[in-house]
Amino acid sequence: MHIAPHDNQNEPIVDADDPTVPLNYFNIVKLQAGEAFEYQVPGYETCIVPATGTVDVDVEGVSFAGLGKRRRDVWDGEPEGVYVPVGAMARIVAKSDTETFIAGARYDKVLVPFDVREHDFVQYGSDDTKTHRCIKHILGQREHGKVGRLLVSELFTVGQGGWSGFPAHKHDTDRKDDAGNIIETRHDETYNFRFRPNHGAGVQIIQHEEGKPGDAFQLMDRSTILLGSGYHPCVVMPGYEMYYFTILGGLTQRSLVQFFQPTHAYQVETIPGIKDMVAKFK
Repeated sequence: MHIAPHDNQNEPIVDADDPTVPLNYFNIVKLQAGEAFEYQVPGYETCIVPATGTVDVDVEGVSFAGLGKRRRDVWDGEPEGVYVPVGAMARIVAKSDTETFIAGARYDKVLVPFDVREHDFVQYGSDDTKTHRCIKHILGQREHGKVGRLLVSELFTVGQGGWSGFPAHKHDTDRKDDAGNIIETRHDETYNFRFRPNHGAGVQIIQHEEGKPGDAFQLMDRSTILLGSGYHPCVVMPGYEMYYFTILGGLTQRSLVQFFQPTHAYQVETIPGIKDMVAKFK
């Protein structure tokens, strides 16, 4: 499902119990310096990540000051975040004009809030294979054990043009092989895209059945994609850089196990670093 760019007026773009991605929550909050925003999402843990600007965050009396260092856009510096436990009241106060992402995943236990000032980093692919990418894991491996089911990352193209999410993969079913090994996990996923320059564009493919045509959506700056099922590679036009904010919420576990589309799975061996990339989604 594609949600076209629009001014959501600080209302959730993906609310709790969304019919397409019920395990996800997503909001974009725009504030001018000095303005405040409060929220709580029963049944969902969340993570506050300024796309631009700086905010102070209070979570049930626990304060995190000076979150976010980026001024111009998501390419201008490194991400920071605050983890908000299930159902907790969070207050965001803008220290400068800000656009702030709020990512969430369904969960049933209340943990402890914390901030993330450093992130895990992985780079994979190559210019030759048109798959050169950088992923910054905000809630990644180092937060394992501190978070319930929520994974939050930022993905950047390296260079201009090329594919992401390739080889095509899916993660819409919890299942094991005959030996009892997990071969796929159910994780709903939500993307929000940005392009540099911002008049750039891309295409999101979603294919549900092997050998049969799927759906294709034109991605614009600030497009949101909801991925409840299906194989889902995407591509950016030559001459442009693409970014997407990524939210993953698991049904039964936090660690993501991707199932590569059988037709293209052999290409895992042709793309440098992709096995390390897969291993980082923990």
